[in-house]
Amino acid sequence: MQISRSGSVLLTGAVAVALAVTALPAAQAAPSATAVISEVYGGGGNSGATLTRDFVELANAGSTPFEVGGFSVQYLPGAPSAGSQWQVSALTGSIAPGGRYLVAQAAGTGGTVALPTPDATGTIAMAAGSGTVALVSGTTPLTCKSAADCAAEPRIVDLVGYGSAVVREGSGPAPTASATASVHRAASLADTDDNAADFSAGAPTPVNAAGETSGGGQGPEEPGPTEPGPVRIHDIQGTTRVSPLDGTAVTGVPGVVTGVRATGSRGFWIQETAPDDDPRTSEGLFVYTGSAAPTVKAGDSVLVSGKVAEYYPGTATQSITQITSPRVTVLSSGNALPAPVVLDARSVPGRYVPSAGGGSIDALPLEPKRYALDLYESLEGVRVRIADTRVTGATTAYDEIWVTVKPKENPTRRGGTRYASYEDQNTGRLKVMSLDPAQPVPTANVGDVIKGSTTGVLDYASYGGYNLQATELGTHVDKKLRREVTRKQKKDELAIATYNVENLDAADDQAKFDTLAAGIAKNLSSPDIVSLEEIQDDNGPVNDGTVGSEETLKRFTDAIVAQGGPRYAWRYIAPENNKDGGEPGGNIRNVFLFNPQRVSFADRPGGDATTPVQAVKTWKGVKLSASPGRINPASPAWEASRKPLVGEFTFRGKPVFVIGNHFGSKGGDQPLHGRFQEPNRSSEAKRIQQATEVNAFVTSLLKADKSARVVALGDFNDFEFSPTFTALTKGRVLKPLITTLPAAERYSYVFDGNSQTLDHILTSPAIRRFDYDVVHINAEFADQASDHDPQVVRVRTGGFWF
Repeated sequence: MQISRSGSVLLTGAVAVALAVTALPAAQAAPSATAVISEVYGGGGNSGATLTRDFVELANAGSTPFEVGGFSVQYLPGAPSAGSQWQVSALTGSIAPGGRYLVAQAAGTGGTVALPTPDATGTIAMAAGSGTVALVSGTTPLTCKSAADCAAEPRIVDLVGYGSAVVREGSGPAPTASATASVHRAASLADTDDNAADFSAGAPTPVNAAGETSGGGQGPEEPGPTEPGPVRIHDIQGTTRVSPLDGTAVTGVPGVVTGVRATGSRGFWIQETAPDDDPRTSEGLFVYTGSAAPTVKAGDSVLVSGKVAEYYPGTATQSITQITSPRVTVLSSGNALPAPVVLDARSVPGRYVPSAGGGSIDALPLEPKRYALDLYESLEGVRVRIADTRVTGATTAYDEIWVTVKPKENPTRRGGTRYASYEDQNTGRLKVMSLDPAQPVPTANVGDVIKGSTTGVLDYASYGGYNLQATELGTHVDKKLRREVTRKQKKDELAIATYNVENLDAADDQAKFDTLAAGIAKNLSSPDIVSLEEIQDDNGPVNDGTVGSEETLKRFTDAIVAQGGPRYAWRYIAPENNKDGGEPGGNIRNVFLFNPQRVSFADRPGGDATTPVQAVKTWKGVKLSASPGRINPASPAWEASRKPLVGEFTFRGKPVFVIGNHFGSKGGDQPLHGRFQEPNRSSEAKRIQQATEVNAFVTSLLKADKSARVVALGDFNDFEFSPTFTALTKGRVLKPLITTLPAAERYSYVFDGNSQTLDHILTSPAIRRFDYDVVHINAEFADQASDHDPQVVRVRTGGFWF
């Protein structure tokens, strides 16, 4: 499964910061040059206090806005007990360069002065004198309770222990606070990772993102200019991806407001009404207002003053050119908007992006007639229009859909756009979101059509790259995509399937069990063997040492029976606690389900989490040293990753060796749309190692018996054209069956509007008569039980295997 916003697929600003934080030898986290905790006050509402609430104040020591959406502030008592838990307050919005961000916490009965309007609100009752506060990437509670353990936690961006706090950075905690004193960082916001040195105690001084203070607010804003200054939007945007005026203060930049974003990264777009004649220079620009809601509306003619900044939403993404800390003068309202630029199959180039040999393309002059990403960059912030587009990525939980302006570009049989190779990128894909709450993005499946014109502002984000922030949406046409049902295997056919069930555990809703069960019993027509990926332990992400999955599998197999399927038996090897990656505490693993009325399992003792399975040559052929077993689990290839599960089955008197796989995720790879071209696929190295291990094991089986029937299947997290598959199939010991399908059917997963294949079934040379099917029931649909489609191979025997 690729990384997503729930934990898996793609780098956000939050994740990028988290990945940049590494543990140091001392008990401290890496210093933060961006977001820091600037003040902590736990005495609000106490006897003798003036302020009525506790608070945590954050600051941005960096030169670009810092997105805190998806981050949290977390609190732990100063002397945590065995039962102490981190308490969590989720954050939204962002912090302007040099700005503050106020998180209000619990109120008490004392005090008379309210905090300024907070930017986020929690309910944590912090101790006045002693405690630990952490700024965390993500909202999952931390589990560390010592300075050393917290120093090794990569999600912690900054941490402050005050008073007698056990968990702190450096030589000692910040000073003790009280009902009348907070601990606050120096005005320079310097972070030396020594709480005792970085913080002092003093009167609490909460400041919010608007610069307001308790009981006072901020002074009147200096009025903006009434005449345009010398700089225009195209001067700011320039002819490359980075503004030639980056970091420069500008005054009176004229434009017409074309769109307003009132939530998330708040701000508005302006566009020049007198463009230059250089197609490389964009005439649109985003004005970032931070946590303050924009006060302008579309059609306003404005003059904007502020500072030009390049904001990178992720470490490997391209940047967004914008004006920060703006002062805005509205000259008039109700003005006509600039005519939108039409994006279609003729206007978007066929090549995707220039190469920089893996380096940054930021400084390369844009070539909008040659490269699609250069065209989109040259229209950053500009009104654009698309028409009669086909949906290539179903509506997400974030109210986004992917469409293509090139309906003939690598089409799939069911209406998607296939990802064919690293060199053949799909240039017509755009993500569409709505700026108008009254006109939300429709719930659409792949192959549906957005009929008529969709108009809005072209923007850029870490997820998916260029996107259309729609102010006008076309009409949704439902093309009635239906979930597939594969045929039932015949009496002499052995049906083997793979299905990634997306972190299934016993605490999940019954509806999830029922939907997944229907997929196996009905859509897959009850295969004889099912290799499952992403079965968690019985209490899921609860990190208490539980590693068994018996309750989860009992509920799942009961649900399959209820859906008309057989009573499956199961086999798995429980992992060592927290050694197989995946969701922390979840103890993810591969599992075999099998129908004992059709196949038998060779239970052979000796397999456990750490013992490698071996191929044993006998006079009858080859057998496993242990069944079930694991492939070389001590190999560095499997560190913090799922180990392949190997089982020996018998069907109609013939042995079959099945290998269930779930290779390392693609998390950490640079995005296709990013500033580094070609993107570095850093996660690939581990998958190549894993593929080499599986290949070596299959080779050992075939060396012992060249006619051994081997099926390797699962979520390999890579493409059939990748180096991973070169290593996996070395020596032609395995054949990827996806290559036997027509090109338009080679996919089982949809990501960023690309239909692609991460799940696979491969067979050894002795298996020659087969019928293979990818069963599309999830990936193309807005309503899905998993983000993966299952697939099945039916191997024909008839007394022979070829």
